[in-house]
Amino acid sequence: MTVFQWGQHQLLFLGDKAVWDPRQGLLLVADLHLGKAETFQAHGIPLPSDGDGATLNALLALAHRWRPRRVVVLGDLIHSRLGLTAELRQKLAALPQLLGCPLQLIGGNHERGSWIDGLPQEPAQAAGALWLSHEPDPRPGRLNLCGHLHPVALLGRRGDRLRLPCFAYDPQGQRLALPSFGQLTGGHPRPQGEQLWLVAEGTVVPPTLIPPPPEPAPRRHG
Repeated sequence: MTVFQWGQHQLLFLGDKAVWDPRQGLLLVADLHLGKAETFQAHGIPLPSDGDGATLNALLALAHRWRPRRVVVLGDLIHSRLGLTAELRQKLAALPQLLGCPLQLIGGNHERGSWIDGLPQEPAQAAGALWLSHEPDPRPGRLNLCGHLHPVALLGRRGDRLRLPCFAYDPQGQRLALPSFGQLTGGHPRPQGEQLWLVAEGTVVPPTLIPPPPEPAPRRHG
């Protein structure tokens, strides 16, 4: 894990692609996209259905390790209504008890039009010095923690290039984007000017250890 200091507020970046807020006892994750395989299957794409189990087990392991007062999902807990099967509904209903604490959902764009019993979609809101949202929503005087962006960093060149999930901090917008927590989610490279903490094999790599992007190959003339 890596310590992130914002003013007087301290957060921990976890190698499990989550944020721990020790002052408030909050465990924060984003973009689980549960039911994504079933959504694709409904459209005739044979995606294997084992991603949800791995994602939920990883979340349970985190909760048992950190014993949070509350787990907050920063949107896109599910992928779509098509993937919200009876089996997934049962798992979500049992999730707070298995976590050992309340579960809170900040509504994301993939939850629109869906209803999950016992887990209402809440709007963006303050939590101490933090502003919790799904899509980026900077607020003066608060650190905006969000999902939605699925940040990744690109390392290497062409065929040897790696795409690694990362925590992405925009110092101008005072916004911290969490990596997607789900096992079946992709990612989007972040623009220059943001600080990135890469997640590689359960380890958070500080920005000072991240090599700069490769120089573009010179053009040949003639």
